[in-house]
Amino acid sequence: MTQELHIVGGGMAGSEAAWQAANMGVRVVIHEMRPKVETFAHKTGNLGEMVCSNSFRSDDSEQNAVGLLHWEMRRAGGIIITTAHEHRLPAGGALAVDRDPFAETITRKLTSHPNISVSYEEVTELPTEGQWIIATGPLTSSKLGSAIQAETGSDALAFFDAIAPIVYTESINMDVAWLQSRYDKGETEAEQKAYLNCPMTKPQYEAFIDALLAADKTEFHEGETAGYFDGCLPIEVMAERGRETLRHGPMKPVGLTNANDPENKPYAVVQLRRDNALGTLYNIVGFQTKMKYGAQTEVFKMIPGLEDASFARLGGIHRNTFINSPTLLDNRLRMKSRPNVRFAGQITGVEGYVESASMGLVAGRMAAAEMLGLDLPDVPQDTAHGALIHHITGGAEAKTFQPMNVNFGLFRPLEGLRGGRRGRKDRYKGYTDRAKSDWQGWLEAQSLPISEA
Repeated sequence: MTQELHIVGGGMAGSEAAWQAANMGVRVVIHEMRPKVETFAHKTGNLGEMVCSNSFRSDDSEQNAVGLLHWEMRRAGGIIITTAHEHRLPAGGALAVDRDPFAETITRKLTSHPNISVSYEEVTELPTEGQWIIATGPLTSSKLGSAIQAETGSDALAFFDAIAPIVYTESINMDVAWLQSRYDKGETEAEQKAYLNCPMTKPQYEAFIDALLAADKTEFHEGETAGYFDGCLPIEVMAERGRETLRHGPMKPVGLTNANDPENKPYAVVQLRRDNALGTLYNIVGFQTKMKYGAQTEVFKMIPGLEDASFARLGGIHRNTFINSPTLLDNRLRMKSRPNVRFAGQITGVEGYVESASMGLVAGRMAAAEMLGLDLPDVPQDTAHGALIHHITGGAEAKTFQPMNVNFGLFRPLEGLRGGRRGRKDRYKGYTDRAKSDWQGWLEAQSLPISEA
């Protein structure tokens, strides 16, 4: 066939969409504006570059919705999740990766695929001809964003996604900090000691909150609105909601015992997660921030164990654009007003690396099937992929539509299972068993290779 599928954006969603379509026999062109056109958050021109956390979150496919999404992506031969496992770092029950080798491997796999080529030019308009997938993610360029806004006839929706700082391991005081995953989670010793913990007494915590609230913050440009996604709130915004908010959030002390002072329970704990395979970098978990750089170094050095910390990267904040998918997209992720254009990834209103890649996976398969004249069944709603698609294309209330992580609240109830917290374990297992069966059936109906989970 001579027709090509054009994918705008080489992040998680675009990379996954390209991989899926190319493996179905479709020729793919990835349009990636980096490195010619830079963004605030990206550091390289690699495809699949991670710009925020290095975690794909839980890998538990029986009791966690994102872990189920991992499982489904592995079964479909997803490039993102399989490469993440190739570059896995110890992180308790989570799937954390060595970010630079991860992106380098993604780039190598895609650029060496016989059906994939890459064009390093910026796309500034919505195309009128051909088959396209827009997977530009949270940092959609202003020109393309304006073109999308002109087509939809509505104001762009946006929130601000904040980046947590990264600390050089050698600068952390291990006479104060200790290694332990919360509740000692993990099957190996490395998993059980995947996090560095910095304890705080009550006076230290109170002084930290005071400094956090008083610190200089980034100012927003005129006309911008700071509508944060609740799953990625800057720590100072959380602190503004109440002095104890952080202590019941990212700084909660439960499930941890101070190895340096086991007799005294910390009032609060700051956790750092390993950020690379060498173990030379740790990121401060949940500490995304919009403080100015000078203020960040002063405030974060108040954390016990980080008094002499050296930062490989300070926190930052960027605007994240997403469309009102419930009004604009059909259940095949096609634009209703322009069916030759699909959207995938974070711009559709899903949140997180895994969710973004998963929307790329289904968009790539859907586009390729349409181009090949194949009758691809709808993604079953009771799978993790299907639950997300249903939410963003009609399950959510359009008037209040906001970015969403995958969660079991998006799944249809199962009859005969106990509700509430006490029935949660059996209920979640029921959801994941049903989803795996339905996802397996969807893959088999396509007569395409299925990977071993």
